[in-house]
Amino acid sequence: MASFKAAAVQMRSGTEPGANIETLRRLVGEAAAAGASYVQTPEMTGMIQKDRARLFEQLKPEAEDGVVAAAAELAKRHAVHLHIGSTAIALGDGKVANRAFVLAPDGAIAARYDKIHMFDVDLDNGESWRESAVYRPGEASCLVDLPFARIGLAVCYDIRFPHLFRDLALAGAEVLTAPAAFTRQTGEAHWHVLQRARAIENGAYVISAAQGGLHEDGRETYGHSVIIDPWGRVIAEADHDEPAVIVAEIDPATVAAARAKIPNLKNARGYQNAAAVHSAEQRQTA
Repeated sequence: MASFKAAAVQMRSGTEPGANIETLRRLVGEAAAAGASYVQTPEMTGMIQKDRARLFEQLKPEAEDGVVAAAAELAKRHAVHLHIGSTAIALGDGKVANRAFVLAPDGAIAARYDKIHMFDVDLDNGESWRESAVYRPGEASCLVDLPFARIGLAVCYDIRFPHLFRDLALAGAEVLTAPAAFTRQTGEAHWHVLQRARAIENGAYVISAAQGGLHEDGRETYGHSVIIDPWGRVIAEADHDEPAVIVAEIDPATVAAARAKIPNLKNARGYQNAAAVHSAEQRQTA
């Protein structure tokens, strides 16, 4: 496949979807003007709101969601594949989907992915998150074939689960994605090493658009949207937490070259699970 330009859009989404959509329009326009044919936005593009009651007041089902409608219009206007990293979608059962969308240049939805892994953590300095209290986790991984590459979808905390990315790579993904709203605390510690590790171990590009800065609801995210090549090199980065657009050339031939040099996807072998063997030995001696 021929090379193409990919863009990652860094945002600082607030609590009002309308304002976020206007920012989306401006930044996607900048990405398209820079020649990108694939444009990715961060997790929670449409709204960052940690107050559950206010979140539910603003939520819409997919068919009525303003971000989805705006994304379809933007994909058509700019003739790009537009990947909304995720936005909150009402499911009608008291739960919410953290859902990614890929819109084709004709405005049709080419793929949907609901974030599988919920960010339920207790960090230092009293920072605590319980995504599972609001969001219903997804149950299926997602690949989408675009004219220029096969792309594997993931969202934020998914990046810490390497088996998901390995499965996507084994299924032929040349580009892996993890649009995010990483906290500043976890981003400063782990963001770059996780992005580079997923690229290196799978011989794939990794594109991760990020939220950045101090948001209206009081949370703070790390920014530093990145595009990593299959050898683990950072080929584009927003080296800050301000809204921005980064662009890089993506060449699928580079994926094949990296996987030929280190064919770990082919060299993987099955093995006995140590915990299962140990448990069986314990039962035999009991």
